[in-house]
Amino acid sequence: MKREHIDMIICPYCHGELKLEIKKEEDGNIIEGVFKCKNCGKTYEIEDGIPKMI
Repeated sequence: MKREHIDMIICPYCHGELKLEIKKEEDGNIIEGVFKCKNCGKTYEIEDGIPKMI
């Protein structure tokens, strides 16, 4: 996932703002990490560059 797309993503559950924790990044692409909603606390993994939001 590209860094420039981070600001466009919100929590699919409550539409809250997400905080990003990057675990692995290559050439400006986030490969592994976690989004955590600042509002409801739900977490969403990023695996192989794909956020698991469902």
